[in-house]
Amino acid sequence: MAYSYKTQPYVPPKALTEAEPRHRVAIVGAGPIGLAMAIDLALHGVPSVIFAQGNSVSVGSRAICWAKRTLEIFDRLGVGDRMLAKGITWKIGRLFHGKKEVYSFDLLPEEGHKMPAFINLQQYYVEDYLIDRIADFPDLIDLRWQNEVVSHTDKGDHVALQISTPDGTYEAEADYYLACDGARSPTRKRMGLRFTGETFEERFLIADVHMPQSPFGDGPAERWFWFKPPFHQGQSALLHKQPDDIYRIDLQLGFDADPDVEKQPDRVIPRIRQMVGDLPFELDWVSVYTFTCARLERFLHGRVIFVGDSAHIVSPFGARGGNGGIQDVDNLGWKLAAILQQRASEELLESYNEERTFGSDENIRNSARATNFMTPKTDMEHIFRDAVLDLAKTEPFARKLVNSGRLSTPCSLNGLNLQSSANDNLIGQACPDAPLGALSQSNWLLTEIAHTDMNTFKLLLPYGWTSPSMSDVPDLPDIAVINIDEANLHYQNRFGPSAILLRPDQHVLARFTTQADLEAGLQFTVKTILDQRT
Repeated sequence: MAYSYKTQPYVPPKALTEAEPRHRVAIVGAGPIGLAMAIDLALHGVPSVIFAQGNSVSVGSRAICWAKRTLEIFDRLGVGDRMLAKGITWKIGRLFHGKKEVYSFDLLPEEGHKMPAFINLQQYYVEDYLIDRIADFPDLIDLRWQNEVVSHTDKGDHVALQISTPDGTYEAEADYYLACDGARSPTRKRMGLRFTGETFEERFLIADVHMPQSPFGDGPAERWFWFKPPFHQGQSALLHKQPDDIYRIDLQLGFDADPDVEKQPDRVIPRIRQMVGDLPFELDWVSVYTFTCARLERFLHGRVIFVGDSAHIVSPFGARGGNGGIQDVDNLGWKLAAILQQRASEELLESYNEERTFGSDENIRNSARATNFMTPKTDMEHIFRDAVLDLAKTEPFARKLVNSGRLSTPCSLNGLNLQSSANDNLIGQACPDAPLGALSQSNWLLTEIAHTDMNTFKLLLPYGWTSPSMSDVPDLPDIAVINIDEANLHYQNRFGPSAILLRPDQHVLARFTTQADLEAGLQFTVKTILDQRT
């Protein structure tokens, strides 16, 4: 069944006729980033108000590829199961050069994870699920449709906003202002902030088409990518499956293509027909785009914080836009909650800027490299690209050089981690999942972690270890201990015979290989974190 857009209700805010108390957090923008941000804060006990300019979810599929780590975050926010149930799960990708397949790859070859490598799910479904989830927090989230922020001023200890509605304008105040208002961010424009990066001249046609018969035949959904596709004159083509028998097709057009002309059905339909042959189809959504790989120099500007596309933008290849934005949310929520609940000082926010600009640079670097490989600009670049593709058919080393969009993976976050742990590759990584079986609330490690207090650090304690006494550490942040069953081989394979200390966002803060290391090292680790945040 095709998706049916519905209008969200406008409710005249009381602030039109009477002053309202200062909000803890104002979130500007009701796309997936703004909605997820409000839910994350609510789970940490922090109230927020969302100012949404429109009255509907996003039109068109837009972001569709949601990576494993992002799904784990969505699961913590309470929408993961719905996304899995509706989405198209895939992990196999196939690369073609002309008519011949170069090789295929498996993004999640090992077992023992709740979430798959990727699902494909249209952005409008994700937003719908997040809106439904927001209804579970009537006392913590105030979602205001058709409330457009038209100005804001950072007053030093709060931000003053002016909001326009169908019934007039009103004033509001918030301790913090989160700009989740997208790639064309009005907040960024009002502040005169500019992106720094690279703009690519190439134009791409993106089309969602409804096809009841699968071009994959009877096999599972996969990601198919062509260099020099035999059915299209451009340098590349991409095919994905989405729910409702909707397929995403991406065709490179060249820098001189006219967007208005190329979006017309009489231009689009013949291109799609050349790709899918005799399979019946109907156009669902069409767009022509160019892209930039760029970011703000800083994401933190006083009490205004940029999150998602308002802070950084990348090409669609590699699925690093929406996934990177959700990982911004994951990084910011617990830190802002700790500050607002007076468990940390405002200096902790600088680690959000440090870690997420680092993550953004990693995404931009991979996105730009993919685009350069896909769209060679000189004869030598063409020769190199084609030689790599020829070698990759038989030589595994050459496959590492092929780049059709290195798919999104979470970066290592080191802003709060200890230099003494720099030699441990696990430090800073998102905690890998593992089945737990015997634990009461879930069969998965990350789900069990999410069921504990969102504001706590987590200590994963192997069987036979004892929890250390921390009574002599003043102002100790809460640490929740999760005991691991003796027979859990997946835990041993992931972490070895080690106790693991996790940040509230499930990134690994420290690893302790003996009970003695744990007794001494945990106090040092916690004291260091306390020093950094105060």
